[in-house]
Amino acid sequence: MSPGELVRVTAANEIAAANHPGVLHMFRSHRQTPRGSQTRLYVETTEALAAMLIASNDQPLTAQQQKTEADHLAWLMNTPDQLRKKHAREKEDEERTLRIVKALPYAFRYEYAATENGATELGETGSQLVKLKFTPNPAYSPPSRLEQVLAGMQGDLLVDTRARRIARIDGTLFREVTFGWGIIGHLNKGGHFLVQQADLGLGDGSWGITEISLNVTGKILLFKSLSMASDEVLSDFRRMPENLTFAQGVALLKTEQEKLAHNNHPDQPSEAQKAPQ
Repeated sequence: MSPGELVRVTAANEIAAANHPGVLHMFRSHRQTPRGSQTRLYVETTEALAAMLIASNDQPLTAQQQKTEADHLAWLMNTPDQLRKKHAREKEDEERTLRIVKALPYAFRYEYAATENGATELGETGSQLVKLKFTPNPAYSPPSRLEQVLAGMQGDLLVDTRARRIARIDGTLFREVTFGWGIIGHLNKGGHFLVQQADLGLGDGSWGITEISLNVTGKILLFKSLSMASDEVLSDFRRMPENLTFAQGVALLKTEQEKLAHNNHPDQPSEAQKAPQ
């Protein structure tokens, strides 16, 4: 199979998986930025993604911080309009990602470079991964500003040959990319992003993102500086019940947070133990 055909098949599989997600998960995220780190628990639900901050700079939250998290989740549960808006924003983010995936077979030229083996957090364990070098396709015409960034990017695409899924995409801006003749903005040369995903090992064939790294600078609307730098690792994926509502997801987050708090302070009773008998 030619490199271009392999990318077309792989992109089609990614799009099909995104359009039929099926399985819901709970997972943990540890995100590092220049300002520090944050650890969150997430639960996918049928209504929106429920999230709870559980640590800041690797330290447990204070009682006030925990209350702030709980109050925000309660507000979302009790404000249907805001929950719908949150869900709509998440769908917009997913759609932008899919537009990039759909552009991959056309925006770049590919050539085979190397092979490596899949691992726990990269592709399928034991599967062969093929590395493809990519450079911009001069014949590609970006349909919108979103895809325009691809014209200034080069890097590596790692494909799991058994599952025909993307195991990693690692791209760098080799030149400045401008939007709207530079009036709307630009991204500086040297910007870098990496997204890695893997089979979650849950026995149901579901895949998930395990690492995201982003380091981009530039300007938007002429004067406003843009700087995004973060490294995020996602782990501890667990399958959740089907048709899980947002309220049920929040309850699961609170239960998990209590377990973690009790593990950090085993001498203190849990909320269930505090309740009158």
